[in-house]
Amino acid sequence: MLACSRSCVASSRAARCIGIWLLVGVCGALGGSAQAQTEEEAAVSAVLDALHQAAAGADAQAYFGLYATEFIFLGTDATERWDRAAFTAYATSRFSQGQGWTYATRERHISIGPGAQVAWFDERLHNARLGDTRGTGTLVKEDGNWKISQYHLAIPIPNALVPEIVESIQTRTEARD
Repeated sequence: MLACSRSCVASSRAARCIGIWLLVGVCGALGGSAQAQTEEEAAVSAVLDALHQAAAGADAQAYFGLYATEFIFLGTDATERWDRAAFTAYATSRFSQGQGWTYATRERHISIGPGAQVAWFDERLHNARLGDTRGTGTLVKEDGNWKISQYHLAIPIPNALVPEIVESIQTRTEARD
């Protein structure tokens, strides 16, 4: 009986040791994937920083090089939904005159999807003319590089101003129709 107790204790210790090593391995793997995610987030952030820098410098080649082959840009006006061709025509005409746009990043949040092939973000920005704005969008991996597949620029409206702003928009819309 004593021999059985000793072997049970030894088995129990071995099981605990194996359990501890498995736990250490899992934690290490999770830490590694958290580090990889942090690296991916940094890469996405670098793309967004480069986008804003290229726009401020009116650098069309650098700017459009950061977008996916197919992308959508949603502007601040409800009618502004541009595909690559339409947005390239709009922006290139401004950039060719040396006119870009400057947005200073105030805050940014990035999420990376499983498999690190898709990312989404929201960022709080500031522009001299528009004031506080918000950019949101998605990026996809193309040939191993993060590319913007959708960017949406919006002007957040304080809730207290919503009724007044909505009334103003409706009045203008009715006047156009």
